[in-house]
Amino acid sequence: MLPLAVWDEQSRPLAAGAPLAEKTTAPDFCRQNVATIGDGIRLYMSINESLPEFPPLRPAARELPPALRPLVPPTPVPEPRLIAWSPAAAELLDLDGQPNPALLPALAGNGDWPGGEPVATAYGGHQFGVWAGRLGDGRALLLGERRNAGGDTWEVQLKGAGPTPYSRHADGRAVLRSSLREFLCSEAMAGLGIPTTRALAVVSSPLPVRRETVESAAVVTRLAPSFLRFGHFEWLAHLDRQDELRGLADAVIDRHFPRLSAEPDRHARWLTEVIGSTARLMARWQCVGFCHGVMNTDNFSILGLTLDYGPFGFIDAFDAGHICNHSDEGGRYAYQQQPSIGQWNCAQLLNACLPLLSERSETAVEIATGILDHYGPAYAEAAVAGWRAKLGLVEAREGDPELINRYLSLLHRSRADFSLSFRRLAALDSQAETPDPGRDHLADPAGYDAWVIGYRQRLRAENSDDAARALRMNAVNPLYLLRNHLAQTAIERAEAGDYGYTERLRKVLTRPYTEQTGAEDLAAEPPAELRQIAVSCSS
Repeated sequence: MLPLAVWDEQSRPLAAGAPLAEKTTAPDFCRQNVATIGDGIRLYMSINESLPEFPPLRPAARELPPALRPLVPPTPVPEPRLIAWSPAAAELLDLDGQPNPALLPALAGNGDWPGGEPVATAYGGHQFGVWAGRLGDGRALLLGERRNAGGDTWEVQLKGAGPTPYSRHADGRAVLRSSLREFLCSEAMAGLGIPTTRALAVVSSPLPVRRETVESAAVVTRLAPSFLRFGHFEWLAHLDRQDELRGLADAVIDRHFPRLSAEPDRHARWLTEVIGSTARLMARWQCVGFCHGVMNTDNFSILGLTLDYGPFGFIDAFDAGHICNHSDEGGRYAYQQQPSIGQWNCAQLLNACLPLLSERSETAVEIATGILDHYGPAYAEAAVAGWRAKLGLVEAREGDPELINRYLSLLHRSRADFSLSFRRLAALDSQAETPDPGRDHLADPAGYDAWVIGYRQRLRAENSDDAARALRMNAVNPLYLLRNHLAQTAIERAEAGDYGYTERLRKVLTRPYTEQTGAEDLAAEPPAELRQIAVSCSS
Protein backbone atom coordinates (compact mmCIF):
# COMPACT_ATOMS: atom_id res chain seq x y z
CA MET A 1 0.00 0.00 0.00
CA LEU A 2 1.50 3.30 -1.06
CA PRO A 3 1.01 5.75 1.80
CA LEU A 4 -0.09 9.32 1.38
CA ALA A 5 -1.51 9.32 -2.11
CA VAL A 6 -3.53 11.98 -0.37
CA TRP A 7 -5.35 11.02 2.79
CA ASP A 8 -6.52 7.98 4.67
CA GLU A 9 -10.21 7.51 3.87
CA GLN A 10 -9.77 7.46 0.11
CA SER A 11 -6.09 7.00 -0.62
CA ARG A 12 -5.44 4.53 -3.38
CA PRO A 13 -2.34 2.40 -3.84
CA LEU A 14 -0.26 2.99 -6.93
CA ALA A 15 0.04 -0.54 -8.19
CA ALA A 16 3.51 -1.76 -9.01
CA GLY A 17 3.75 -2.86 -12.59
CA ALA A 18 0.73 -0.95 -13.87
CA PRO A 19 -0.14 -2.26 -17.35
CA LEU A 20 1.52 -0.67 -20.30
CA ALA A 21 -0.77 0.57 -23.04
CA GLU A 22 -0.91 -1.27 -26.31
CA LYS A 23 1.09 0.35 -29.07
CA THR A 24 -1.07 2.32 -31.44
CA THR A 25 -0.83 1.94 -35.21
CA ALA A 26 0.62 4.94 -36.99
CA PRO A 27 -1.61 6.60 -39.58
CA ASP A 28 -0.24 8.33 -42.64
CA PHE A 29 2.27 10.89 -41.48
CA CYS A 30 0.84 14.39 -41.76
CA ARG A 31 3.04 16.53 -43.92
CA GLN A 32 5.33 18.82 -41.97
CA ASN A 33 5.75 21.67 -44.44
CA VAL A 34 5.51 25.06 -42.82
CA ALA A 35 2.24 26.77 -43.60
CA THR A 36 2.52 30.06 -45.42
CA ILE A 37 2.38 32.73 -42.75
CA GLY A 38 1.91 36.29 -43.89
CA ASP A 39 3.97 39.17 -42.64
CA GLY A 40 0.94 40.46 -40.76
CA ILE A 41 1.20 44.10 -39.93
CA ARG A 42 4.77 44.50 -41.11
CA LEU A 43 6.30 45.38 -37.78
CA TYR A 44 9.09 42.84 -38.13
CA MET A 45 12.44 44.50 -37.57
CA SER A 46 15.94 43.31 -36.88
CA ILE A 47 17.81 44.34 -33.75
CA ASN A 48 21.01 42.49 -34.57
CA GLU A 49 22.93 45.52 -35.75
CA SER A 50 21.58 47.94 -33.16
CA LEU A 51 22.44 45.65 -30.24
CA PRO A 52 25.67 43.80 -31.02
CA GLU A 53 26.08 43.06 -27.29
CA PHE A 54 22.66 41.39 -27.12
CA PRO A 55 23.15 37.82 -25.81
CA PRO A 56 22.95 35.58 -28.89
CA LEU A 57 21.18 32.24 -29.08
CA ARG A 58 22.13 28.99 -30.74
CA PRO A 59 19.67 26.83 -32.68
CA ALA A 60 17.76 24.48 -30.38
CA ALA A 61 15.76 21.24 -30.65
CA ARG A 62 18.57 19.65 -32.65
CA GLU A 63 17.76 16.37 -30.92
CA LEU A 64 14.60 16.13 -33.02
CA PRO A 65 14.52 15.03 -36.67
CA PRO A 66 14.43 18.07 -39.00
CA ALA A 67 10.97 17.16 -40.29
CA LEU A 68 9.62 17.42 -36.76
CA ARG A 69 11.03 20.89 -36.10
CA PRO A 70 10.14 23.08 -39.09
CA LEU A 71 11.33 26.66 -39.19
CA VAL A 72 8.49 29.06 -38.40
CA PRO A 73 8.84 32.85 -38.14
CA PRO A 74 6.84 34.53 -35.38
CA THR A 75 3.89 36.64 -36.49
CA PRO A 76 4.22 40.25 -35.27
CA VAL A 77 1.70 41.97 -33.01
CA PRO A 78 0.68 45.64 -33.11
CA GLU A 79 1.64 48.09 -30.38
CA PRO A 80 3.58 45.67 -28.18
CA ARG A 81 4.10 46.72 -24.58
CA LEU A 82 6.24 45.00 -21.94
CA ILE A 83 4.02 44.54 -18.87
CA ALA A 84 5.83 41.92 -16.77
CA TRP A 85 9.47 41.03 -16.27
CA SER A 86 11.31 38.57 -14.01
CA PRO A 87 14.77 39.75 -12.93
CA ALA A 88 15.55 36.26 -11.59
CA ALA A 89 14.73 34.65 -14.93
CA ALA A 90 16.72 37.33 -16.75
CA GLU A 91 19.81 36.39 -14.77
CA LEU A 92 19.56 32.86 -16.18
CA LEU A 93 20.33 34.37 -19.61
CA ASP A 94 22.94 36.82 -18.26
CA LEU A 95 20.55 39.70 -18.90
CA ASP A 96 20.28 42.72 -16.63
CA GLY A 97 17.68 42.65 -13.90
CA GLN A 98 15.96 45.66 -15.43
CA PRO A 99 14.58 45.16 -18.95
CA ASN A 100 16.24 46.97 -21.82
CA PRO A 101 13.55 48.65 -23.97
CA ALA A 102 15.45 47.45 -27.03
CA LEU A 103 14.48 43.88 -26.10
CA LEU A 104 10.81 44.55 -26.80
CA PRO A 105 10.77 43.58 -30.50
CA ALA A 106 12.36 40.21 -29.76
CA LEU A 107 10.07 39.53 -26.80
CA ALA A 108 7.00 40.38 -28.87
CA GLY A 109 7.96 38.26 -31.86
CA ASN A 110 8.42 41.45 -33.89
CA GLY A 111 12.20 41.27 -34.11
CA ASP A 112 15.07 38.83 -34.29
CA TRP A 113 16.86 37.33 -31.34
CA PRO A 114 20.44 37.22 -32.64
CA GLY A 115 21.47 33.74 -33.67
CA GLY A 116 18.01 32.36 -33.05
CA GLU A 117 16.36 29.89 -35.37
CA PRO A 118 12.60 29.80 -34.56
CA VAL A 119 11.14 26.32 -34.83
CA ALA A 120 7.92 24.60 -33.83
CA THR A 121 8.18 20.99 -32.73
CA ALA A 122 5.87 18.05 -33.35
CA TYR A 123 4.72 15.74 -30.58
CA GLY A 124 1.76 13.55 -29.77
CA GLY A 125 0.10 12.62 -26.54
CA HIS A 126 -2.68 11.11 -24.50
CA GLN A 127 -5.29 13.68 -23.51
CA PHE A 128 -7.63 12.68 -20.70
CA GLY A 129 -6.46 9.11 -21.14
CA VAL A 130 -7.12 8.91 -24.90
CA TRP A 131 -4.52 8.93 -27.66
CA ALA A 132 -4.95 12.29 -29.39
CA GLY A 133 -2.58 11.82 -32.32
CA ARG A 134 -0.30 14.59 -33.46
CA LEU A 135 -0.38 17.72 -31.32
CA GLY A 136 2.79 19.84 -31.39
CA ASP A 137 3.66 23.44 -30.66
CA GLY A 138 0.44 25.06 -31.79
CA ARG A 139 1.20 28.43 -30.25
CA ALA A 140 4.80 28.11 -29.11
CA LEU A 141 8.01 28.87 -30.98
CA LEU A 142 11.40 27.72 -29.77
CA LEU A 143 13.76 30.57 -30.64
CA GLY A 144 17.01 28.90 -29.63
CA GLU A 145 19.18 28.20 -26.61
CA ARG A 146 21.78 30.10 -24.64
CA ARG A 147 24.59 28.83 -22.45
CA ASN A 148 25.07 31.28 -19.60
CA ALA A 149 28.26 32.23 -17.82
CA GLY A 150 27.70 29.46 -15.28
CA GLY A 151 27.62 26.82 -17.98
CA ASP A 152 23.87 26.16 -17.83
CA THR A 153 21.92 25.96 -21.07
CA TRP A 154 18.46 27.53 -21.33
CA GLU A 155 16.05 27.25 -24.23
CA VAL A 156 14.05 30.38 -25.05
CA GLN A 157 10.50 30.00 -26.27
CA LEU A 158 7.73 32.42 -27.21
CA LYS A 159 4.17 31.38 -26.39
CA GLY A 160 1.45 33.15 -28.33
CA ALA A 161 3.64 34.31 -31.23
CA GLY A 162 1.28 33.18 -33.99
CA PRO A 163 0.28 30.09 -35.97
CA THR A 164 2.50 27.10 -36.67
CA PRO A 165 1.94 23.94 -38.73
CA TYR A 166 0.57 22.39 -35.53
CA SER A 167 -2.01 25.07 -34.71
CA ARG A 168 -4.82 22.93 -36.16
CA HIS A 169 -6.53 25.93 -37.78
CA ALA A 170 -6.25 27.96 -34.56
CA ASP A 171 -4.71 31.42 -34.31
CA GLY A 172 -1.56 30.45 -32.39
CA ARG A 173 -2.13 33.29 -29.97
CA ALA A 174 -2.27 33.56 -26.21
CA VAL A 175 -4.44 36.04 -24.34
CA LEU A 176 -3.46 38.43 -21.58
CA ARG A 177 -5.41 36.44 -18.99
CA SER A 178 -3.60 33.13 -19.53
CA SER A 179 -0.24 34.79 -20.10
CA LEU A 180 -0.23 36.60 -16.77
CA ARG A 181 -1.30 33.44 -14.97
CA GLU A 182 1.55 31.47 -16.56
CA PHE A 183 4.09 34.19 -15.84
CA LEU A 184 3.12 34.52 -12.20
CA CYS A 185 2.81 30.80 -11.51
CA SER A 186 6.09 29.92 -13.20
CA GLU A 187 7.93 32.34 -10.97
CA ALA A 188 5.84 31.40 -7.92
CA MET A 189 6.74 27.72 -8.35
CA ALA A 190 10.40 28.67 -8.65
CA GLY A 191 10.05 30.59 -5.39
CA LEU A 192 8.53 27.50 -3.78
CA GLY A 193 11.54 25.47 -4.92
CA ILE A 194 9.49 23.21 -7.19
CA PRO A 195 11.07 22.21 -10.54
CA THR A 196 9.46 24.32 -13.25
CA THR A 197 9.88 26.08 -16.54
CA ARG A 198 10.49 29.80 -16.06
CA ALA A 199 8.89 32.96 -17.45
CA LEU A 200 11.04 35.90 -18.45
CA ALA A 201 8.47 38.41 -19.67
CA VAL A 202 4.94 39.15 -20.85
CA VAL A 203 4.26 41.49 -23.75
CA SER A 204 0.71 42.73 -24.31
CA SER A 205 -0.93 43.91 -27.52
CA PRO A 206 -4.37 45.31 -28.39
CA LEU A 207 -4.63 42.64 -31.10
CA PRO A 208 -8.08 41.05 -30.57
CA VAL A 209 -8.16 37.30 -29.89
CA ARG A 210 -11.38 35.33 -29.58
CA ARG A 211 -11.70 32.74 -26.82
CA GLU A 212 -14.91 32.54 -24.77
CA THR A 213 -15.06 36.27 -25.52
CA VAL A 214 -12.86 38.67 -27.46
CA GLU A 215 -9.71 39.38 -25.45
CA SER A 216 -6.40 41.10 -26.05
CA ALA A 217 -3.30 39.19 -27.15
CA ALA A 218 -0.11 38.63 -25.20
CA VAL A 219 3.19 36.83 -25.70
CA VAL A 220 5.05 35.03 -22.90
CA THR A 221 8.79 34.38 -23.07
CA ARG A 222 9.46 31.02 -21.42
CA LEU A 223 12.76 29.38 -20.42
CA ALA A 224 13.69 25.78 -19.70
CA PRO A 225 16.76 23.55 -19.89
CA SER A 226 14.64 21.59 -22.37
CA PHE A 227 11.03 21.76 -23.51
CA LEU A 228 11.01 18.10 -24.57
CA ARG A 229 7.93 16.23 -23.40
CA PHE A 230 6.80 12.66 -23.04
CA GLY A 231 4.78 13.36 -26.18
CA HIS A 232 7.87 13.85 -28.35
CA PHE A 233 8.84 10.24 -27.69
CA GLU A 234 5.25 9.05 -28.07
CA TRP A 235 4.98 10.63 -31.50
CA LEU A 236 8.13 9.02 -32.86
CA ALA A 237 6.98 5.68 -31.47
CA HIS A 238 3.56 6.20 -33.02
CA LEU A 239 5.23 6.73 -36.41
CA ASP A 240 7.38 3.62 -35.79
CA ARG A 241 10.55 5.66 -36.43
CA GLN A 242 12.72 3.63 -34.11
CA ASP A 243 16.08 4.94 -35.29
CA GLU A 244 15.00 8.53 -34.67
CA LEU A 245 13.47 7.55 -31.33
CA ARG A 246 16.80 6.06 -30.31
CA GLY A 247 18.64 9.12 -31.58
CA LEU A 248 16.40 11.43 -29.57
CA ALA A 249 16.87 9.36 -26.41
CA ASP A 250 20.64 9.27 -26.87
CA ALA A 251 20.78 13.02 -27.45
CA VAL A 252 18.78 13.66 -24.28
CA ILE A 253 21.04 11.33 -22.31
CA ASP A 254 24.21 12.92 -23.67
CA ARG A 255 23.01 16.42 -22.83
CA HIS A 256 21.07 16.03 -19.62
CA PHE A 257 22.23 12.67 -18.19
CA PRO A 258 25.86 12.51 -19.40
CA ARG A 259 26.98 10.12 -16.64
CA LEU A 260 24.81 7.46 -18.31
CA SER A 261 26.07 7.94 -21.88
CA ALA A 262 28.66 5.16 -21.82
CA GLU A 263 26.50 2.65 -19.95
CA PRO A 264 25.34 -0.37 -21.99
CA ASP A 265 21.90 -0.18 -20.33
CA ARG A 266 21.76 3.62 -20.58
CA HIS A 267 18.17 3.74 -21.86
CA ALA A 268 16.80 1.67 -18.97
CA ARG A 269 18.77 3.69 -16.43
CA TRP A 270 17.70 6.96 -18.03
CA LEU A 271 14.04 5.99 -17.99
CA THR A 272 14.36 4.94 -14.36
CA GLU A 273 15.61 8.43 -13.53
CA VAL A 274 12.78 10.06 -15.50
CA ILE A 275 10.20 7.94 -13.67
CA GLY A 276 11.79 8.86 -10.34
CA SER A 277 11.92 12.59 -11.03
CA THR A 278 8.29 12.54 -12.17
CA ALA A 279 7.21 10.73 -9.00
CA ARG A 280 9.07 13.23 -6.82
CA LEU A 281 7.50 16.14 -8.72
CA MET A 282 4.03 14.74 -8.02
CA ALA A 283 4.90 14.57 -4.32
CA ARG A 284 6.03 18.19 -4.37
CA TRP A 285 2.76 19.24 -6.01
CA GLN A 286 0.72 17.42 -3.40
CA CYS A 287 2.60 18.97 -0.50
CA VAL A 288 1.83 22.54 -1.58
CA GLY A 289 -1.71 21.78 -2.77
CA PHE A 290 -0.92 22.48 -6.43
CA CYS A 291 -3.36 21.15 -9.03
CA HIS A 292 -2.14 21.09 -12.62
CA GLY A 293 -5.50 20.62 -14.29
CA VAL A 294 -4.35 19.11 -17.60
CA MET A 295 -1.98 16.26 -16.82
CA ASN A 296 -1.88 14.98 -20.38
CA THR A 297 1.28 13.19 -21.47
CA ASP A 298 2.12 16.06 -23.81
CA ASN A 299 2.28 18.31 -20.74
CA PHE A 300 4.86 16.18 -18.92
CA SER A 301 8.51 17.19 -19.07
CA ILE A 302 11.23 14.65 -19.78
CA LEU A 303 13.28 16.49 -17.11
CA GLY A 304 10.64 16.38 -14.38
CA LEU A 305 9.71 20.06 -14.64
CA THR A 306 6.27 21.56 -14.11
CA LEU A 307 5.27 22.32 -17.67
CA ASP A 308 2.40 24.27 -19.26
CA TYR A 309 0.35 26.38 -16.87
CA GLY A 310 -3.24 26.28 -18.07
CA PRO A 311 -6.17 25.61 -15.73
CA PHE A 312 -3.97 25.21 -12.65
CA GLY A 313 -4.87 26.16 -9.11
CA PHE A 314 -3.61 26.06 -5.54
CA ILE A 315 -6.14 24.60 -3.14
CA ASP A 316 -7.73 27.09 -0.75
CA ALA A 317 -10.28 25.20 1.38
CA PHE A 318 -8.85 21.69 1.41
CA ASP A 319 -10.83 19.21 -0.63
CA ALA A 320 -8.99 16.05 -1.59
CA GLY A 321 -11.28 15.68 -4.59
CA HIS A 322 -10.79 19.26 -5.80
CA ILE A 323 -10.98 19.67 -9.59
CA CYS A 324 -9.38 22.89 -10.78
CA ASN A 325 -10.29 22.48 -14.47
CA HIS A 326 -14.00 22.84 -15.17
CA SER A 327 -13.47 20.92 -18.42
CA ASP A 328 -12.46 17.86 -16.39
CA GLU A 329 -16.00 16.66 -15.82
CA GLY A 330 -14.95 13.17 -14.71
CA GLY A 331 -12.33 14.39 -12.26
CA ARG A 332 -9.51 12.48 -13.94
CA TYR A 333 -7.03 15.15 -12.87
CA ALA A 334 -8.47 15.90 -9.42
CA TYR A 335 -5.98 16.61 -6.65
CA GLN A 336 -6.17 13.13 -5.13
CA GLN A 337 -5.66 11.54 -8.55
CA GLN A 338 -2.45 13.35 -9.46
CA PRO A 339 0.02 10.77 -8.11
CA SER A 340 -1.74 7.93 -9.94
CA ILE A 341 -1.97 9.94 -13.15
CA GLY A 342 1.73 10.68 -12.95
CA GLN A 343 2.35 6.95 -12.84
CA TRP A 344 -0.04 6.32 -15.73
CA ASN A 345 1.77 8.91 -17.83
CA CYS A 346 5.09 7.26 -17.04
CA ALA A 347 3.65 3.98 -18.32
CA GLN A 348 2.85 5.67 -21.64
CA LEU A 349 6.42 6.96 -21.92
CA LEU A 350 7.78 3.51 -21.21
CA ASN A 351 5.42 2.05 -23.77
CA ALA A 352 6.77 4.45 -26.38
CA CYS A 353 10.36 3.55 -25.48
CA LEU A 354 9.97 -0.24 -25.52
CA PRO A 355 12.13 -0.56 -28.68
CA LEU A 356 15.02 0.99 -26.74
CA LEU A 357 14.93 -1.66 -24.04
CA SER A 358 15.13 -4.87 -26.03
CA GLU A 359 14.60 -6.25 -29.52
CA ARG A 360 12.33 -8.89 -28.00
CA SER A 361 8.95 -7.38 -27.11
CA GLU A 362 8.40 -9.70 -24.14
CA THR A 363 11.75 -8.77 -22.66
CA ALA A 364 11.16 -5.08 -23.32
CA VAL A 365 7.83 -5.17 -21.48
CA GLU A 366 9.41 -7.02 -18.59
CA ILE A 367 12.18 -4.41 -18.29
CA ALA A 368 9.69 -1.53 -18.62
CA THR A 369 7.44 -3.00 -15.96
CA GLY A 370 10.43 -3.28 -13.63
CA ILE A 371 11.28 0.36 -14.30
CA LEU A 372 7.71 1.43 -13.59
CA ASP A 373 7.90 -0.41 -10.27
CA HIS A 374 10.28 2.34 -9.09
CA TYR A 375 7.52 4.96 -9.27
CA GLY A 376 5.60 3.93 -6.16
CA PRO A 377 8.56 3.81 -3.77
CA ALA A 378 10.01 7.04 -5.19
CA TYR A 379 6.69 8.81 -4.69
CA ALA A 380 6.16 7.36 -1.21
CA GLU A 381 9.63 8.34 -0.02
CA ALA A 382 9.30 11.91 -1.30
CA ALA A 383 5.72 12.31 -0.08
CA VAL A 384 6.37 11.03 3.44
CA ALA A 385 9.46 13.21 3.73
CA GLY A 386 7.55 16.24 2.45
CA TRP A 387 4.58 15.83 4.78
CA ARG A 388 6.87 15.04 7.71
CA ALA A 389 8.74 18.29 7.10
CA LYS A 390 5.46 20.22 6.92
CA LEU A 391 4.67 18.94 10.42
CA GLY A 392 8.12 19.93 11.67
CA LEU A 393 9.21 16.37 12.35
CA VAL A 394 12.93 15.66 12.11
CA GLU A 395 13.11 11.93 12.77
CA ALA A 396 11.42 9.26 10.69
CA ARG A 397 9.12 7.04 12.74
CA GLU A 398 6.83 4.17 11.85
CA GLY A 399 3.55 5.89 12.74
CA ASP A 400 4.21 9.06 10.76
CA PRO A 401 2.08 8.21 7.69
CA GLU A 402 -0.97 7.60 9.89
CA LEU A 403 -0.37 10.84 11.82
CA ILE A 404 -0.08 12.79 8.57
CA ASN A 405 -3.15 11.25 6.96
CA ARG A 406 -5.28 11.86 10.06
CA TYR A 407 -4.38 15.57 9.89
CA LEU A 408 -5.18 15.79 6.19
CA SER A 409 -8.51 14.09 6.88
CA LEU A 410 -9.32 16.73 9.49
CA LEU A 411 -8.55 19.49 7.01
CA HIS A 412 -10.68 17.78 4.38
CA ARG A 413 -13.70 17.35 6.64
CA SER A 414 -13.48 20.98 7.76
CA ARG A 415 -12.61 22.38 4.33
CA ALA A 416 -9.94 24.29 6.23
CA ASP A 417 -7.48 26.48 4.38
CA PHE A 418 -4.74 24.10 3.32
CA SER A 419 -1.65 26.31 3.52
CA LEU A 420 -2.61 28.49 6.46
CA SER A 421 -3.54 25.46 8.57
CA PHE A 422 0.07 24.28 8.47
CA ARG A 423 1.34 27.79 9.21
CA ARG A 424 -0.97 27.98 12.25
CA LEU A 425 0.22 24.60 13.43
CA ALA A 426 3.76 25.98 13.69
CA ALA A 427 2.62 28.05 16.69
CA LEU A 428 1.43 25.02 18.68
CA ASP A 429 2.79 24.63 22.22
CA SER A 430 3.97 21.05 22.34
CA GLN A 431 4.28 21.05 26.13
CA ALA A 432 0.80 22.35 26.91
CA GLU A 433 -2.00 20.11 28.15
CA THR A 434 -4.80 22.49 27.15
CA PRO A 435 -6.55 22.59 23.75
CA ASP A 436 -4.61 24.31 21.00
CA PRO A 437 -6.11 27.64 19.83
CA GLY A 438 -5.62 26.40 16.28
CA ARG A 439 -8.72 24.26 16.73
CA ASP A 440 -10.97 27.28 16.21
CA HIS A 441 -10.76 27.20 12.41
CA LEU A 442 -11.77 23.54 12.16
CA ALA A 443 -15.28 22.15 11.94
CA ASP A 444 -14.27 19.14 14.06
CA PRO A 445 -12.54 20.58 17.14
CA ALA A 446 -12.95 17.35 19.09
CA GLY A 447 -11.26 15.40 16.33
CA TYR A 448 -8.48 17.96 16.23
CA ASP A 449 -8.01 17.78 20.00
CA ALA A 450 -7.62 14.01 19.77
CA TRP A 451 -5.10 14.38 16.94
CA VAL A 452 -3.08 17.03 18.80
CA ILE A 453 -2.57 14.65 21.71
CA GLY A 454 -0.76 12.23 19.39
CA TYR A 455 1.10 15.05 17.62
CA ARG A 456 2.39 16.46 20.90
CA GLN A 457 3.50 13.02 22.00
CA ARG A 458 5.31 12.59 18.70
CA LEU A 459 7.10 15.94 19.10
CA ARG A 460 8.14 15.15 22.66
CA ALA A 461 9.44 11.74 21.59
CA GLU A 462 12.12 13.45 19.50
CA ASN A 463 12.69 16.24 22.03
CA SER A 464 11.49 18.85 19.60
CA ASP A 465 12.12 22.48 20.50
CA ASP A 466 9.07 24.61 19.64
CA ALA A 467 11.01 27.64 18.44
CA ALA A 468 13.27 25.59 16.17
CA ARG A 469 10.29 23.58 14.93
CA ALA A 470 8.38 26.75 14.06
CA LEU A 471 11.32 27.96 11.98
CA ARG A 472 11.49 24.61 10.18
CA MET A 473 7.77 24.53 9.49
CA ASN A 474 7.61 28.10 8.24
CA ALA A 475 10.52 27.36 5.91
CA VAL A 476 8.51 24.67 4.07
CA ASN A 477 4.89 25.83 4.51
CA PRO A 478 4.28 28.82 2.23
CA LEU A 479 2.48 31.88 3.52
CA TYR A 480 2.00 33.29 0.02
CA LEU A 481 0.63 31.35 -2.94
CA LEU A 482 -0.75 32.36 -6.30
CA ARG A 483 -4.33 31.80 -5.26
CA ASN A 484 -6.85 32.11 -8.08
CA HIS A 485 -8.52 35.20 -6.66
CA LEU A 486 -5.15 36.98 -6.53
CA ALA A 487 -4.37 36.01 -10.10
CA GLN A 488 -7.80 37.24 -11.16
CA THR A 489 -7.21 40.59 -9.47
CA ALA A 490 -3.91 40.93 -11.34
CA ILE A 491 -5.68 40.13 -14.61
CA GLU A 492 -8.51 42.59 -14.07
CA ARG A 493 -6.14 45.40 -13.17
CA ALA A 494 -3.85 44.64 -16.10
CA GLU A 495 -6.79 44.67 -18.47
CA ALA A 496 -7.50 48.16 -17.13
CA GLY A 497 -3.89 49.19 -17.80
CA ASP A 498 -2.57 48.83 -14.23
CA TYR A 499 0.39 46.41 -14.03
CA GLY A 500 1.59 47.41 -10.58
CA TYR A 501 -0.38 44.65 -8.84
CA THR A 502 1.23 42.01 -11.06
CA GLU A 503 4.69 43.23 -10.10
CA ARG A 504 3.73 43.38 -6.43
CA LEU A 505 2.50 39.79 -6.58
CA ARG A 506 5.63 38.64 -8.38
CA LYS A 507 7.91 40.15 -5.76
CA VAL A 508 6.02 38.63 -2.84
CA LEU A 509 5.77 35.20 -4.50
CA THR A 510 9.54 35.01 -4.94
CA ARG A 511 9.80 34.71 -1.12
CA PRO A 512 6.69 32.67 -0.29
CA TYR A 513 7.90 31.37 3.09
CA THR A 514 8.90 34.74 4.58
CA GLU A 515 6.38 37.07 6.20
CA GLN A 516 6.56 40.39 4.40
CA THR A 517 5.43 43.71 5.80
CA GLY A 518 2.52 45.20 3.91
CA ALA A 519 1.58 41.92 2.21
CA GLU A 520 -1.03 40.79 4.73
CA ASP A 521 -3.78 40.90 2.11
CA LEU A 522 -1.84 38.50 -0.11
CA ALA A 523 -1.60 35.92 2.68
CA ALA A 524 -5.22 36.05 3.82
CA GLU A 525 -7.81 33.40 3.06
CA PRO A 526 -9.98 34.31 0.08
CA PRO A 527 -13.62 35.28 0.66
CA ALA A 528 -15.89 32.25 0.77
CA GLU A 529 -17.40 33.04 -2.63
CA LEU A 530 -13.96 33.05 -4.26
CA ARG A 531 -12.72 29.71 -2.93
CA GLN A 532 -12.27 26.66 -5.12
CA ILE A 533 -12.47 28.57 -8.39
CA ALA A 534 -12.36 26.26 -11.41
CA VAL A 535 -10.82 27.66 -14.57
CA SER A 536 -10.81 26.66 -18.22
CA CYS A 537 -8.08 25.42 -20.54
CA SER A 538 -7.92 28.89 -22.10
CA SER A 539 -7.17 30.40 -18.70
